[in-house]
Amino acid sequence: MKAIVYTKYGTADVLKLKEVEKPTPKDNEVLIKVHAASVNSWDWDLLRGVPFMVRLEGLLKPKYKILGADIAGRVEAVGKDVKQYLPGDEVFGDISGCSWGGFAEYVCARENALTLKSTSMTFEKAAAIPQAGVLALQGLRDKGQIQKGQKVLINGAGGGVGTFAVQIAKSFGAEVIGVDSTKKLAMLKSIGADQVIDYTQVDFTQNGQRYDLILDVAGYRSIFDYKRALTPKGTYVMVGGSMSRIFQVMFLGPWISMTGNKKMGILMHKPNKNDQNFIKELFEAGKVAPVIDRCYPLSEVAEALRYFGEGHPKGKVVISVEHKNKS
Repeated sequence: MKAIVYTKYGTADVLKLKEVEKPTPKDNEVLIKVHAASVNSWDWDLLRGVPFMVRLEGLLKPKYKILGADIAGRVEAVGKDVKQYLPGDEVFGDISGCSWGGFAEYVCARENALTLKSTSMTFEKAAAIPQAGVLALQGLRDKGQIQKGQKVLINGAGGGVGTFAVQIAKSFGAEVIGVDSTKKLAMLKSIGADQVIDYTQVDFTQNGQRYDLILDVAGYRSIFDYKRALTPKGTYVMVGGSMSRIFQVMFLGPWISMTGNKKMGILMHKPNKNDQNFIKELFEAGKVAPVIDRCYPLSEVAEALRYFGEGHPKGKVVISVEHKNKS
């Protein structure tokens, strides 16, 4: 089969399209014929080996030779212990706990990482959901305890996680304010943001407004700036940002939360098939639609990673995997 392989950390130039052996599913795994995959920040970090903490499982060279955690495709074969899926089932999921490998024509994954795809959903839209959608949902619902009528600000609203967060927050009945660059504001309004803020023109932590919940996908300010922007009993949830700010929230967030009424913390990535299914149900109800900026063929994964690394995608960057003999 064809796959995008890398054997050393570096720029997108280290990614090579190669012929590799087609995987065989273990007893508790399914073999998936990949039709689409999507790019996440974790792919970008693992490609470069930056920040250094991503090298915990591969200090000098990558542990996983094929990147890609978010996939959608058709079940080709199942291991003898698999109970939930049959060959021909269309599935999607986050396989970051199953040795990665999504940027390929075939991949194996444990059945508990997968969710049945909606018949009304394209493979590309399904592949856009797992990490970004689940992070947005868990940040808002689980960590943020979102409530109807709250004023919710999404910082970095125009990217993969942010575009899901805007729509999910609206589905919970919140008033949503999206913060991003100038060119993304119209798109944010089109997916339901009640207000938009251009971060190149306005600092939302300094404009006098207060928010019940801040979901921060692009954390680069001091935790004390975010604290100032919260209502007296507001909540701040960090999903992504610079390593210095992530460590600041990890260490100071619990202290601020214990010494006052404001809650501040960081969300850890937790793949969850039930949450994938929850987002699928929102999709079927017309409340959430994945925003896809660009689709690239498998042979152009390197270009897709370069584009992602520039930091400008509106929503998700997706890989479409074509097969000569489609099933």
